[in-house]
Amino acid sequence: MSYRLGVDVGGTFTDVLLVDEDSGATWRAKTASTPSDQSVGVLNGIDKVCAEAGIDRAAVANVLHGTTVATNAILEGKGATVGLVTTQGFRQVLQIARSFVPGGLAGWIIWPKPEPLAALENTVEVPERMGSDGTVVRELDEEATRAALRELRANGVEALAVSLINAFANDAHERRIAQLAAEELPGIEVSLSSVVLPEMREYERALTTVANGYVQPQVAKYVANLSAQLTAEGVPAELSILRSDGGLSGAAAAIAAPVTMLLSGPAGGVAGAVWVAEQSGHTELLTFDMGGTSTDVALVQNGQARIGRETKVGDLSVRASAVDVRTVGAGGGSIAHVPQLTRALRVGPQSAGAEPGPAAYGKGGTEPTVTDANVVLGYLPSTLAGGEISLDREASRAAVQTIADAMGLESAEAAAAGIIDIVNENMLGGLRLVSVQQGFDPRDFALVAFGGAGPLHANALGKLTGAWPVIVPPSPGVLCALGDATTSARDESARTVLRKLGDLSAAELATIFGELAESAAQRLADQGIARDRQTITYSADVRFVGQGNELPVSFELADGPKGLAAKFDAEHERLFSFTLPVDHELVNARASVTGERPKVAPVQLGPGEGEPERSGRTRIYVGGEFVEADLYDRLKLRAGDVISGPAIVTEMDSTTLVLPGHIATTHAGGSLLITPAKGA
Repeated sequence: MSYRLGVDVGGTFTDVLLVDEDSGATWRAKTASTPSDQSVGVLNGIDKVCAEAGIDRAAVANVLHGTTVATNAILEGKGATVGLVTTQGFRQVLQIARSFVPGGLAGWIIWPKPEPLAALENTVEVPERMGSDGTVVRELDEEATRAALRELRANGVEALAVSLINAFANDAHERRIAQLAAEELPGIEVSLSSVVLPEMREYERALTTVANGYVQPQVAKYVANLSAQLTAEGVPAELSILRSDGGLSGAAAAIAAPVTMLLSGPAGGVAGAVWVAEQSGHTELLTFDMGGTSTDVALVQNGQARIGRETKVGDLSVRASAVDVRTVGAGGGSIAHVPQLTRALRVGPQSAGAEPGPAAYGKGGTEPTVTDANVVLGYLPSTLAGGEISLDREASRAAVQTIADAMGLESAEAAAAGIIDIVNENMLGGLRLVSVQQGFDPRDFALVAFGGAGPLHANALGKLTGAWPVIVPPSPGVLCALGDATTSARDESARTVLRKLGDLSAAELATIFGELAESAAQRLADQGIARDRQTITYSADVRFVGQGNELPVSFELADGPKGLAAKFDAEHERLFSFTLPVDHELVNARASVTGERPKVAPVQLGPGEGEPERSGRTRIYVGGEFVEADLYDRLKLRAGDVISGPAIVTEMDSTTLVLPGHIATTHAGGSLLITPAKGA
């Protein structure tokens, strides 16, 4: 008997889910994160969940890990010192960048342009040139290249990125520079643009390659340290890391291409949400993952998360496939404050994190957070995480009272309600980014709320978006770990094509994508995943001839060039409300290969008998007044049980608030389905 173990490390908690690979049975655990060394929190969680299951660590065969190490390196500016090698004449490719400035009118006046990840003094040029068709225009000057590499060595670079013009068409010069770097910069990791992103557009390719080198040393150190710790602690498991696109890659592949895991953590939550929602018959979803530090939102169509071609972390946008997740700086630990200049209440993006955490945690935190506001309003029980964290209600009240005093409000409850209203509006903005601004009506989707704090705000977000039902999965606080444990291995191959679809035959199109599929399939086969257990999907970046930007489109090889063009037209019409009577151009071709999805037994609740059993009553502050709310223990709920709001449902890893005028129905699959009550 062997077990799979999903691990998700968040800013506040580390979530662990153990799966019996034979029966599909699951066990869960939640422990405090350890920011100074995340592996400590991971091992604590493994100990806790193995004890729950009554097994020895040695029975764990696979550890599947969603991590924010690469993300945090970008956000905190703590990556490696990267040296960049470019073609002569292109040294300032990162400084010139693109002429896009975020923000509204006159944003260019107040926007502080972020510093490139590779400084200009660490960027060198080498004499060489490839043509866009892959022909050698100028041979690589190896002596000049060695001199440039020695210059970077003297500057103390910790990683090297090589991005030459048109290397996507011919990588010979980049591969030779890597060989020279092994001699001149021994022990330094080298990222080649022809490997990281073999596509046209020199700026995006250079930026993505530099980002890969920037996070590589930290990721390599973390993955190697965790692997060593697992072995030392008697967990002889194979370690796999979740990719930004929702697939898994082996530890070695993750170290080689860490830019593919910048959104590793959020991708696990979306995968878990899709799996849970399927059990209750819903495939059109908005997902809403509210943790201690931030909230991640995404949109799912027909049971498939939308995959974008751009990964955004802070001010950085790189070209890498990723679940189209948007992150809002709003979590349970988000700090509320009142700026003296405006005297208007603000919530986040600053967070109390895990250390010291909200004032309620009793670890020395004094600033008012969203968690403290929920405590003051009576929405949270006296303990969290199965009793691991006891809440100090008086400390929460004292913290929130500072907001009431600053705004001249009559009570801490009024201030707490304001904090909750603002954080809900912040999260609504994120949900609109993935729905309304992408041409989707949120009322056509169900809303899946998870994360430790998500179910507390789920009902309110349902009211704001009109997305019903609101689905609260079983064990919502560890759903990201479930996603890690239930996802499958994935690999991808891509290349720039630049051909008019009208000039391509169906056979030529099939040949292009078939070669890419074979390359990705072989890499998965090398990881032990047999060909007959692999699934291949195809996508392409297409544009109208003459356009400067393209759209990603998924299709089947049987569609042929005409079918691909038709699908592009439909997507263009949806996003921009028009199409053009001109030919289409295939820019980039992409093939993704995934392995089989592991077996996990879904929750199956027995039918309820009569009214659900209440565990008590409590006073909560809602709608500007105190009301009596029923309390329920989620473990005691059965299929078909109906809970009328106001009510609070507690469980080990989360708390669900059902507002007045709404009901929560328990589905046989274990989820709570919140909808407006009849006549409300």
